[in-house]
Amino acid sequence: MTFEEKLERLAMVAVHVGLGMEAGKTTPQQVMMTAPLEAAPLVRKITEQAYQAGATLVTPLFSDDECVLARYRLAPDASFDQTNEWMAEGVAKAFRGNTARLAVAGGNPALLAGQNPAKMARANKAASIAMKPAMEMITRHDINWNIVAAATPAWAKLMFPNDTEQEGVAKLWEAIFATSRVLGRDPVAEWRAHSNNLQKKAAFLNERNYKSLRYRGPGTELELGLSDGHKWLGGGCIAGNGIPCMPNIPTEEVFTTPHRERAEGLVRSTKPLSHQGTLIRDIEVKFAGGKIVEAHASEGEEALRRRLDTDEGARRLGEVALVPHSSPISASGLMFYNTLFDENASSHIALGQAYSTCLHGGDTMSKEELAQRGANESLIHVDWMIGSGEVDIDGVTQAGAVEPLMRKGEWC
Repeated sequence: MTFEEKLERLAMVAVHVGLGMEAGKTTPQQVMMTAPLEAAPLVRKITEQAYQAGATLVTPLFSDDECVLARYRLAPDASFDQTNEWMAEGVAKAFRGNTARLAVAGGNPALLAGQNPAKMARANKAASIAMKPAMEMITRHDINWNIVAAATPAWAKLMFPNDTEQEGVAKLWEAIFATSRVLGRDPVAEWRAHSNNLQKKAAFLNERNYKSLRYRGPGTELELGLSDGHKWLGGGCIAGNGIPCMPNIPTEEVFTTPHRERAEGLVRSTKPLSHQGTLIRDIEVKFAGGKIVEAHASEGEEALRRRLDTDEGARRLGEVALVPHSSPISASGLMFYNTLFDENASSHIALGQAYSTCLHGGDTMSKEELAQRGANESLIHVDWMIGSGEVDIDGVTQAGAVEPLMRKGEWC
């Protein structure tokens, strides 16, 4: 296949699998799409596919790394406690009007490296507060939404520092195409089969209804309690508007909601976390009563601590996910410096906001009812990897029996 054919396939998967849009089969929708400037070729392909699938209006919103850097160099200090609230209100209004959401990832993961961490923390907090109404609709899966990726020169340079820009971008595109499963004979059908396999894993875990998970590995000895009435999910889902969608492409995980007060022990990250321009390596934390009471990192510790101090819920867990060590992302041997990919290389946990969809009946519960079940609330949701070929995971039944789930990172 030519590059253009592969790009067309990625766009087709993003619309037909990711957003679940089908002309004549789903209610016509508008689509709001965000992307870096360099992703324009993919954005154009996605726009064409969306209109062919029945979209009534596609609105692309582009971001530019140089404009972001200009803010940190030149904007007044007080401005970092502000955000464009008018846009946050507009996004929430769009979601309430059943607009589908598509994000094209690909910005420079190291863009803000070296910038003032305090300014970054303040800007992130202001943006999180403003976007909370819209993000709550995303975490509840009220609408169909999807994230895919596009290769950009800055991202490729970080992954392939010894290659020319052209070589690095070409390698990154091939990695995206391969891990996004668009190179087969019928990528849409293959994605649906992959989704079914993940849903079978989730169904097994739901049948077992474990009380907690136990992790053992180098630097890790953790017992992670699961929320009361938790529900495992994986692959595609039915959004609140009735449209089947695949939020993340790629995805290799099954995930659920841990109880915010039931994590105990030590856990060490198995891969670096690239978070909002900062690379955080060798995270080591201690949980007591579900809360992180000690946190260390060999690199990026200040950025980690600032995220943990965002709010009370930032030190508690909102998600736990199981991913086999042999996943395509792990098998590639690449560090993508992008959570969309790296979280699908190994089992992981997420600090912060929980998904209400991972609780039976959670979509209709009040905040108080969700809290009673153990679901966490926070302005952040930060995934980081704790699984590897050296980590074993057990499931603890409601009766206290211990059953092997993963050995050396693979499903038993």
